[in-house]
Amino acid sequence: THILPRMDGQELESEGEEAEKECGTIRKCPFLWGEVELEVPEHVWRINLDTPEEAQQNLSFGAADRWWEQTDLTKLILASNKLQSLSEDVQLLPALTMLDVHDNQLTSLPSALGQLENLQKLDVSHNKLRSLPEELLQLPRLRSLLVQHNELSQLPEGLGQLLSLEELDVSNNQLTAIPTSFALLVNLVRLNLACNQLKELPADLSAMKSLRQLDCTKNYLETVPPKLATMASLEQLYLRKNKLRSLPELPSCKLLKELHAGENQIEILNAENLKQLSSLCVLELRDNKIKAVPEEITVLQKLERLDLANNDISRLPYTLGNLPQLKFLALEGNPLRTIRRDLLQVTQLCPCTPLVSPDDGPGPNEEPPVTAMTLPSQSKVNIHAIATLKLLEYSDKQAAEIPEAVFDAVGNNPVATVNFSKNQLREIPPRLVELKESVCDVSLGFNKISSISSGLCLLQKLTHLDLRNNVLTALPEEMEALKRLHTINLAFNRFKVFPSVLYHLPALENILLSNNQVGSIDPVQLKGLDKLGTLDLQNNDLLQVPPELGNCENLRSLLLEGNPFRTPRAAVLAKGTAAVLEYLRSRIPS
Repeated sequence: THILPRMDGQELESEGEEAEKECGTIRKCPFLWGEVELEVPEHVWRINLDTPEEAQQNLSFGAADRWWEQTDLTKLILASNKLQSLSEDVQLLPALTMLDVHDNQLTSLPSALGQLENLQKLDVSHNKLRSLPEELLQLPRLRSLLVQHNELSQLPEGLGQLLSLEELDVSNNQLTAIPTSFALLVNLVRLNLACNQLKELPADLSAMKSLRQLDCTKNYLETVPPKLATMASLEQLYLRKNKLRSLPELPSCKLLKELHAGENQIEILNAENLKQLSSLCVLELRDNKIKAVPEEITVLQKLERLDLANNDISRLPYTLGNLPQLKFLALEGNPLRTIRRDLLQVTQLCPCTPLVSPDDGPGPNEEPPVTAMTLPSQSKVNIHAIATLKLLEYSDKQAAEIPEAVFDAVGNNPVATVNFSKNQLREIPPRLVELKESVCDVSLGFNKISSISSGLCLLQKLTHLDLRNNVLTALPEEMEALKRLHTINLAFNRFKVFPSVLYHLPALENILLSNNQVGSIDPVQLKGLDKLGTLDLQNNDLLQVPPELGNCENLRSLLLEGNPFRTPRAAVLAKGTAAVLEYLRSRIPS
């Protein structure tokens, strides 16, 4: 990328210009307008017509250097100014392929936009538009139209004429209906209708045979048209925050990988509906009124994430343990009786821990009956849980230390899960190291632990470590030995620096570090954690988010809210992880 200085203080950027000259053509140049302006200077519109000032002042330019005679402007970025209008003179830039005027104060668009027949991307999002000009429908090559966060109450009826359109975002407007001509958008891949006032979807949407992502979040939908089931290319469907009472029937959506239907009024999971979703990897149903999970959920053999939080589920089918790919299960906020209580706080499954307790015998939080064979030192320890569930629990006792009797009760039984949370512990229990041959899940949250002992670093089979709500400020480098650790919860501690040892734990899939005082992160080292799927840095002291973080493309959940940085803005964060990563990548210096 070459920067060609202009005498008026602006910069004209030409990508690979020298290489293009050699083959007889010059690639068109994007013009970046970076200052905050109330209106676009006239010379910007006339940049293709007027001779630049440096050419007038220097007569020594050779023919090969006279770039202003060989190039036309193709990219114009006027974002994040205070523009209240665009001039009809935009028609003087007929070679434009991209026009970005997002984050301004535009209330209308010039009809001259219809003359930009080469335009491929138009971003007018985050303005104050109340309508779109009909002339916009004359853009034959337009592939991306972004009009989210405006004040639109309707869309042009002829929007379906934009046959080349692949991406359309009309979210966060005031739309009450969708034009029937949408059916003509057969090349559309992504359609975002979120945060409007839609009460129904037109059945004609089913004609969009290329559509892979449909977002209808936060509308007033009560049903989904049966015809939608014929959208064979659909991979992601977002129906959150509507008024649905049941999951839609999607028999032909064989490629559907993600279905998000949280915050609705769904009461019943129909077994037949589940059988149609054989490719599903993510099923999000939190904050509904679901009372039961059918045994047939085992047909979802590719399911990796299941969110059932905040429903009315009182029991789970044992068959849930037969989902081989399941990595994330959220169950908090349900009146479950046959589920181990400690697992309700654990969102990442550990393969070593059983999910459902047997119906016979006491639960993990119940003490077994005292008999003549019960040793006095063991009467307060759940022997049954140790023997059958491989669970050692001494939680919510407000104890300053774990009694020796608790460890003595283990005997020769292998223990997979340890729960010492909600006590007054100030250090890691020294005898925890005795369980190093079998333990893979340790919960020490809600204590007063200020440092990590070397003994914890010897638990080399550890996969899940919960240390939230303590007073930790650092982690020892010896923790690098925990090569199997895939989830660590360090929320609500006192970290001011991102623990460097975490960069050296290759199996990490989830880092939960919210509500600390972390001021910076190293995106290059984070990218080395190629299994990292969740990074929670909410409510820290990040003054900036490094653009290189966008290269961590394996991240499925990046949480950054509640930090003092200025960019990305809240509007970008609200779009979700994929949008944030894309935004960050776009800010990486070339």
